[in-house]
Amino acid sequence: MRDQETFVSVEDEALDGTTGDFDLSERQALRRVPGLSTELADITEVEYRQLRLERVVLVGVWTEGTVTDAENSLIELTALAETAGSQVLEGLIQRRSRPDPATYIGRGKVDDLTAVVVDSGADTVICDGELSPSQLRNLEQRTKVKVVDRTALILDIFAQHAKSKEGKAQVELAQLEYLLPRLRGWGETLSRQAGGSGRGGGAGGGVGLRGPGETKLETDRRRIRHRIARLRREIKSMRTIRQTKRARRARNAVPAVAIAGYTNAGKSSLLNRLTNAGVLVENALFATLDPTTRKATTSDGRLYTLSDTVGFVRHLPHQIIEAFRSTLEEVADADLLVHVVDGAHPDPEEQVRAVREVLADVGADRLPELLVVNKVDAADEETLLRLKRLWPDAVFVSAHTGRGIDGLRESIEDRLPTPAVEIRAVLPYDRGDLVARVHRHGEVLSTAHLAEGTLLHVRVDEALAAELAPYAEVETVRAGSGRR
Repeated sequence: MRDQETFVSVEDEALDGTTGDFDLSERQALRRVPGLSTELADITEVEYRQLRLERVVLVGVWTEGTVTDAENSLIELTALAETAGSQVLEGLIQRRSRPDPATYIGRGKVDDLTAVVVDSGADTVICDGELSPSQLRNLEQRTKVKVVDRTALILDIFAQHAKSKEGKAQVELAQLEYLLPRLRGWGETLSRQAGGSGRGGGAGGGVGLRGPGETKLETDRRRIRHRIARLRREIKSMRTIRQTKRARRARNAVPAVAIAGYTNAGKSSLLNRLTNAGVLVENALFATLDPTTRKATTSDGRLYTLSDTVGFVRHLPHQIIEAFRSTLEEVADADLLVHVVDGAHPDPEEQVRAVREVLADVGADRLPELLVVNKVDAADEETLLRLKRLWPDAVFVSAHTGRGIDGLRESIEDRLPTPAVEIRAVLPYDRGDLVARVHRHGEVLSTAHLAEGTLLHVRVDEALAAELAPYAEVETVRAGSGRR
């Protein structure tokens, strides 16, 4: 019996079998795209093609869950493909217990896929999973078009959106680590040098050792390994700078709040609402790759920081997690995690599960978490009622309209760590600088103005308590005891 299959139409108007202005035979030809390279000037004649996605067919293998889960996964792949600049023509889902080790989908289904590619005039196939080098090669040989997997697609989107030096280095590192085992040569013409002594007649190298020597493919691999090592050193130095900044904030006892969540859940919009940060907001996947940190103030005057982080996605490539580990540590070192969920998404529960899976990988799963359901203005009431029953402690907001933002601020303030030392002190009026620091970094419980100075009843950290200690007196404590 043939495998059960489900065909999901993604774009009806593209199913009329036309090929546009391009000749069909050209679309079917597997060809290298001229002018595209690895961005490493010394690597040539290697099949490393940046994604130039034009007209694509999506393919998914449904191994577990319901058909709705499979369709949601393909819908997300559609959004990823369109973010990368492609036009999605059709999507196919095959039901299997596990992906085929040779061709990802069943061999019989490869013929069906080839027919869809020919009928639609597609020039690229995108698979909803990470393919092995042999699976990529086999599918390309059978379909006669370029085949891209989910990991390469996400890496391409990251490359488009990386802006800072650190972000570009992290993306390049992830791309090269993905590329290295998938380099494919162009036949015997890649042989660069003779083995052995290199003398004519094939005499060099001795019996059993004569041969072409190092091929161009091997040379490229060696150069890529050197580039990877250099990028790792650069990212490590940037990581040291980031750690220094975090240590400075820790010394100043400034609580840190990290905003994390699924890609396009509205994290940057939320940061703008809370801090007027002016961060770029775009209705696109992975629009934010470089973390942004802004200062905020509680209602009683305490400072804390809010950091916007890179968005997560289902099956985020491990190369991305490793390359962005120094950035993701910004989340792991926070005092509070604001976990943003898209309330209008078809499957917000799966979003939460995917984000928590990545957070566990970077050691941030033990942080205090405040779940924030965003986009309530776009979600239907039935969904919101279900989510409120599922997450009774969550805060429901709309960063677009401002609904619930004040309640979110209060919830963040309530969960911020409070200073450890409670003290009463009378500060002379010429120590206004110390009073200001107490207001910035401590929790002021009460204030009174006496003849000799300002009476403060505060909670502060140990370092600031040591500076207040000379002004703390027994008489002062008694005098202010009834003014709390």
